[in-house]
Amino acid sequence: MLQINPKDLKVSEIHQYMLGAIAPRPIAFVSTVDAEGNVNLSPFSFFNAFGANPPTVVFSPALRGRDGVTKNTLDNVKATKEAVINVVSYEMVQQMSLASSEYPKGVNEFIKAGFTEQASVMVKAPRVKESPVQMECIVKEIISTGETGGAGQLVICEIVMMHINEEILDQNGKIDPVKIDLVSRLGGDWYGRSSKGLFIVPKPLTTLGIGVDQLPEAIRLSKILTGNDLGMLGNTEKLPEETEINSFREREDVKKLFDVLHGDHENLTTAVHLAAHKLLSEGNVKEAWMILLSHHS
Repeated sequence: MLQINPKDLKVSEIHQYMLGAIAPRPIAFVSTVDAEGNVNLSPFSFFNAFGANPPTVVFSPALRGRDGVTKNTLDNVKATKEAVINVVSYEMVQQMSLASSEYPKGVNEFIKAGFTEQASVMVKAPRVKESPVQMECIVKEIISTGETGGAGQLVICEIVMMHINEEILDQNGKIDPVKIDLVSRLGGDWYGRSSKGLFIVPKPLTTLGIGVDQLPEAIRLSKILTGNDLGMLGNTEKLPEETEINSFREREDVKKLFDVLHGDHENLTTAVHLAAHKLLSEGNVKEAWMILLSHHS
């Protein structure tokens, strides 16, 4: 059996072993505001529940591994002593992943990732409307385990108000694990889905994706493309070049689609969005972009 003394490894190496071994981990999708009221939204998988009386949850926005910089969430909870912890269902996992990108301070990840802000009752931070369970929290204590990169910052929270989507409840009023369809975090690009098993979500770009807010309106407001579809499209750094799109239009299957429905804008839009949805479900983001832009550009 492999034996490892953490002191003999780089922080990044022990971190990866921990992520692979301590899994699956629930995800706290934390919304906060700073002292001026600017909104931040970020996911953390160092998170769990630690008591019911009072209802207590803890998450850890660890210091950034490469340089020890504090995260905006940690700065905000230190300043306001408040947060909202939103759980993450499968329907929102791609948008959640996009929100984990390191956008600069002042960027509202609700807008970038295409989520809806909903006013809280007891705290200033907004809730994520799309989340099936939202927990308004006051911060009781913050415990630092160190001051260098990778050190945990344990944010101990008391839940002061919960919001539960009634659609996830069973006939006895309890949360149905299949209906809530939570996702969990494992090592690397791996996630777990409570109703299906393991799946992969590629980590967000090291360069920043354009964001859902930058998608053409006809795509962003599509009745066919899902939140996960929009999250994948928004995590694109650069759109296909016009020459690539023109070449794509010459493909036989694409020409046939556009020729058959030429002049019928509504049905063509439906067909294009259905085709893009299928491509995205297969992980083919570039071709999804090209068929959409072939119609919408």
